[in-house]
Amino acid sequence: MITRLVAALVALAVLLPAIVWGGELALEIIVPIAALVCLSEYASMAFPTDRWGMGGALILGWAGLYAGALYAPPELLFVVLGLVVSGALIWQTLRPGEALEQTANHTGRLLLGITWMSLLASVVLLRREDSGLAWLFLVMAISWLGDTGGYFAGKYLGSHKLYPRISPKKTWEGVVGGVTLATMGTFAVRWIGLPQLSVIDCLILGPTLCLVGVVGDLAESMLKRSFQVKDSGWIMPGHGGLLDRIDSLLFVTPLLYAWVRTMEA
Repeated sequence: MITRLVAALVALAVLLPAIVWGGELALEIIVPIAALVCLSEYASMAFPTDRWGMGGALILGWAGLYAGALYAPPELLFVVLGLVVSGALIWQTLRPGEALEQTANHTGRLLLGITWMSLLASVVLLRREDSGLAWLFLVMAISWLGDTGGYFAGKYLGSHKLYPRISPKKTWEGVVGGVTLATMGTFAVRWIGLPQLSVIDCLILGPTLCLVGVVGDLAESMLKRSFQVKDSGWIMPGHGGLLDRIDSLLFVTPLLYAWVRTMEA
């Protein structure tokens, strides 16, 4: 528990000043670094016998899709996605020594890793919006307070399993605790920096995005069980890998960005 808390505090001590005072430029540096770490963790899980070869393909495909999401005109994003998919298929076709019976499996894993990590582009896109810093704090409040509330409520009150086939420790009581704390965090961020949010908005966004984060956590747990690993990595003592820490954020941020864009339209 102490190790987990110290690791989280150290991460916040590094990230928060960069996010607050570094602006969009800081995120355009931090997010790709985080993505590379997560891609490395994913390659180790999905391709344990060819981490470096498939890891390189993951990075190339991710770089194209990530750059397209941030800098290409919206009408060309579909073309960028098509090029990435075509490139993955060409890579698998020309790759020497590939067992044909594993080709479809490996291609699916490759495309999943590319598109999954490309969702991190939504972090930069959200920061570009009006009140972008406050929106990012809302993402962090919902993701991390939901996780914290879920952890403690599940540990001390949990008795009804949520989805034991995938995550034996998660409970319905943990979900309720996470949703409660995340919703309180939503109201706190509204009070500090998002006065345009109504009470109804907070009552919708807090629970909805927290539940989406729970699904993101379960999705990563499903993949880890499929890959037969306990943690995605070791970079954060007490937490596992970086991917273990941002799995809910990868689901929450794109949905919040879509909500912000829809409300501004």
